[in-house]
Amino acid sequence: MGTTKQRELPKGRRYSAEEKAQAVRLVRTLRDELGTRHGTVQRVANQLGYGLESVRAWVRQADVDDGLVGGTTTAEKRRIAELEQEVRELRRANSILKSASAFFAAASTAHASDGRLHRPAQGGVRGRAHLRNTAGGPQHLLRREVPRALGARHATRPSW
Repeated sequence: MGTTKQRELPKGRRYSAEEKAQAVRLVRTLRDELGTRHGTVQRVANQLGYGLESVRAWVRQADVDDGLVGGTTTAEKRRIAELEQEVRELRRANSILKSASAFFAAASTAHASDGRLHRPAQGGVRGRAHLRNTAGGPQHLLRREVPRALGARHATRPSW
């Protein structure tokens, strides 16, 4: 059996921006000289040793970027990719916050024996009106009220 050497094409080769621009410029120049679009991309790709579909994609994207045909420009594609990445990160953060919220909600109610969140009031206190001060009148919870019997001069200044 004879061994035949096949031409090995580079796999995953990265082309520089200058190489891409040169290929696009050559394709456009050749199209202008020949007056046809047929076969120009293949001819330039063969001359430069680049992949046919790579050169075709570069020319197509350059036409969009230059406004010759409609489509999404390179800058718009980059911005869309950035926004999609941001959306993925925000969705991930939201899911973490939701699971943390559910965890802490479950942990805060886990100690209650009857499943209620708050303890029942002790001593039969049903509201502010049932709290009595030493003088027998209702007591305000935030400021000290002076009974009317002591007079108006004591009511203006709290004595804390």
